Amino acid sequence: MPELPEIRVHAERLAESHRSHVLKGVQALSFTALKTFDPPPESAVGQPLGSVTTRGKHLLLNFDTVTFVVHLMQGGRIVADPKQSKKPRNGLFRWLFTDADAWLLTEAGHERKAGVWVMRSGTDPELFADLGPDADALDQGMLNAILDTAGGSRLHGVLRDQHRVAGLGRRLANEICWTAQLSPFSPCKGIAADDRLRLLESITRCIEESIEDERSRDFMARSAERVAHVHHRTGEPCARCGDAIREVSYNAYSVNYCATCQTGGKVLADNTTSKFLK
Repeated sequence: MPELPEIRVHAERLAESHRSHVLKGVQALSFTALKTFDPPPESAVGQPLGSVTTRGKHLLLNFDTVTFVVHLMQGGRIVADPKQSKKPRNGLFRWLFTDADAWLLTEAGHERKAGVWVMRSGTDPELFADLGPDADALDQGMLNAILDTAGGSRLHGVLRDQHRVAGLGRRLANEICWTAQLSPFSPCKGIAADDRLRLLESITRCIEESIEDERSRDFMARSAERVAHVHHRTGEPCARCGDAIREVSYNAYSVNYCATCQTGGKVLADNTTSKFLK
């Protein structure tokens, strides 16, 4: 799933190409795409696109009186749609503009979880009510409060919990833990003060590194193309110490780490019922 850096740069590209262009129509191409009914999406017709911003993993297409909130989920993208075919492959929702290509929300695969919410501009969407602060907006006090509130919960899971910190996913959680030289299974409340300082620095560094990498392209990078020192690099040498990158596997994902750098040389059992390193 695209994380904060990919979403942020995707927003930059969309704004650069379409800012100030007037919306002339909208088309819901799938009954699963539109998640709200009031205000209607047509109420933005005739208004110029003011900006494209982000909140966590959401894109916000901001018009004068209406904001379209878009969640891409795992396989979603907003792409230029010059042909505007009646039944575009994987098409969910379309925005049509004057003097600019239409935008098409597509979603690869069969889950069809990507969606569009229509909100009145200037309101705080209920969709964001339980969302934590954006990861790149954290300061030390905010991070300390998150860790203390999380108690014995493991660091990797807390970093990915959108209710605690918005915008991070599996890749960045792996990369942040490796950069901070902390076990992904460290109990949050027990992380020492010096390690907390390093953790915040690592969050900032990993996000900035990923944004810079994403800006080097003119398209949203696939997961395998994104910056990674440990994520999905099981068996490869650690870039810092040369030890083999290891993983703890779950049904839907894996946690990658370097035993030498992060767990004091201890190898974690590769199953969900192991006694994880504290």
